[in-house]
Amino acid sequence: MLTVKNLYYRYPESKNDVIRGIDFSIEEGEIFGFLGLSDAGKSTTQKILIKLLRDYRGEIIYRGKPLNSYDDEFYQDIGVCFEMPISFSKLTAMENLQFFQKLYKNTVDVEPLLRRLGLCEDRHKKAGEFSKGMKIRLNFVRVLLNNPKFLFLDEPTNGLDPGNARIVKDMILEFKKAGGTVFLTSHIMGDVDELCDRVAFIADGELREIDSPRNLKIKYGKRTVKIEYRENNELKTSEFTMEEIKTQPFFDFLRTKKIETIHSGETTLEEIFIKVTGVALHDQTARSD
Repeated sequence: MLTVKNLYYRYPESKNDVIRGIDFSIEEGEIFGFLGLSDAGKSTTQKILIKLLRDYRGEIIYRGKPLNSYDDEFYQDIGVCFEMPISFSKLTAMENLQFFQKLYKNTVDVEPLLRRLGLCEDRHKKAGEFSKGMKIRLNFVRVLLNNPKFLFLDEPTNGLDPGNARIVKDMILEFKKAGGTVFLTSHIMGDVDELCDRVAFIADGELREIDSPRNLKIKYGKRTVKIEYRENNELKTSEFTMEEIKTQPFFDFLRTKKIETIHSGETTLEEIFIKVTGVALHDQTARSD
């Protein structure tokens, strides 16, 4: 669906490249996570891929053709969700959607989408009166207006309560199941882990890792099992290697101890993010703010 080869980009006022020779590809029907710090080149890469920045060096192939060979017809093919919701505050939700519908040749019926996202009853209310969560959900409806083949989603669930975040994630998975392709950026590692087939980590304009969440966890995790158990009314912990759990002493341990919890040494995407980028997510949030 999309291939990026030896991509470089430098802003006109800068002396240094912010994107430095990155390579990756995204298969049709794949959800591809692109993770990094605010100044790592993540947003710049997305702006290049949606043709907001054009003076790049390298090669980008979209559906078999160079990206720079597409005219504005390209936008009929994609849906873009910016982190900050885009709407006209003095227009109603429905008027906003009708405005954006006029930009596309083919559009979908928005009422089922509004109903799914809990906005149907408020569709005639001015967008300026919407809460942040409502604006985010309206933004997601706008992304799907033109029945796109490729979604570029920037923090699509950030600011949503768990119930509405679940609905949006289900809709993203349904989009993929129907053959759609997704480029996803997010700092919510639980969403990335659940949604993405593969993830790429970018730091200082360079790609540091690309793989599936499962393979990354195996690579960066420990091959151990940690067991919490009670002994003399005291909580204790023991750790065993994957080789040790095949032995008789391990089975004897399970049989004779009062086991409370058993955990594998599998790491999390958040821990991998910290290792690869060198900055914890809570520090990144502060920098973004």
